[in-house]
Amino acid sequence: MEHDYSGYTAGLIRSRPDHIQVLEQYAQEHRVPIMQPEGMEAILQMLRIQRPARILEIGTAIGYSAIRMAEALPDAAIVTIERDGEMQERAKENFRDIPAGRRVRLIAGDALDLGDQMPEGPFDALFIDAAKGQYRKFFDLFSPLLGERAVVYCDNMFMHGLAAEQPEDVPKRNRSMIRKLKEFTEWIMDHPDYDSALLPAGDGILVSVKKETTREGAGI
Repeated sequence: MEHDYSGYTAGLIRSRPDHIQVLEQYAQEHRVPIMQPEGMEAILQMLRIQRPARILEIGTAIGYSAIRMAEALPDAAIVTIERDGEMQERAKENFRDIPAGRRVRLIAGDALDLGDQMPEGPFDALFIDAAKGQYRKFFDLFSPLLGERAVVYCDNMFMHGLAAEQPEDVPKRNRSMIRKLKEFTEWIMDHPDYDSALLPAGDGILVSVKKETTREGAGI
């Protein structure tokens, strides 16, 4: 018998601080997509275990995830990239209002066309939460900036259940995006340089751990 534990796990999530609830309320009222609570908590816990010093985020929106990561990891520095001008300004305001926001650097621009704004590596973690049909391009562009044993986190891998549907059952306007997302998922699961797992938390989180480089001549 299959069980849906989402209601149970959602009920175990602790109440967020007031300033976080303000961000969540703003996102709901203005239809800004932010991470689902269960997915956000799952990523924060994995980051607490990993303890990255530098995180690169693709897709800032209002700065919600960057702030949550900065507060969960008081020693981490975060670089986040956003192309939408209105979102950039809102994120800047939110970063200024919250002490942890001082450790977040916002790059304004299209992540696929940064030119000389491209951040310098190495990063310990890469969080991809932008255009779903571009995940492969984001990975190809930014994974070279990752250090040894870095971890890549990708959100919205289920796309509210559409990724599990047959192509003909996906709305036409979403078919190309879903096809690219599924192709990326299958590709990264077979990538020789990463160990990956798709986790059923929130809207689906893909976690890919970069394998250690084999040293020539190393002993067993």
